[in-house]
Amino acid sequence: MMEEFRRARRRAVQEPVQVVDTMTDTVIGQLSNLSESGMLLIATAPLVEDALYQLRFNLRGTPHQSSPIEVGAHLLWQDKTSTPGQTWTGFRFISMLESELQQLRHWLDSSHGRPA
Repeated sequence: MMEEFRRARRRAVQEPVQVVDTMTDTVIGQLSNLSESGMLLIATAPLVEDALYQLRFNLRGTPHQSSPIEVGAHLLWQDKTSTPGQTWTGFRFISMLESELQQLRHWLDSSHGRPA
């Protein structure tokens, strides 16, 4: 049995959630799972490993679901998927407003996410 050694528990994203690079205002992929400290993204745009990104996404089912969550994120790793043009990418969050962190925590604690 494999043990989970992450500090923050991950939650699978059940509905499609697009992630936008706010510097270019382009969609770079879709969320796969999410935690307070980072996310797994299925990237559809080329990204640079070990680079910093400013990203935005909306989570349904949060109190202010029309308010996007913006994060500063560090791309830690990437790996090709079995689908051409897609890449698994692991991000660590490095900055987020407190109000957005509370919104994320509410989503993680709700039934909208399930353990990954």
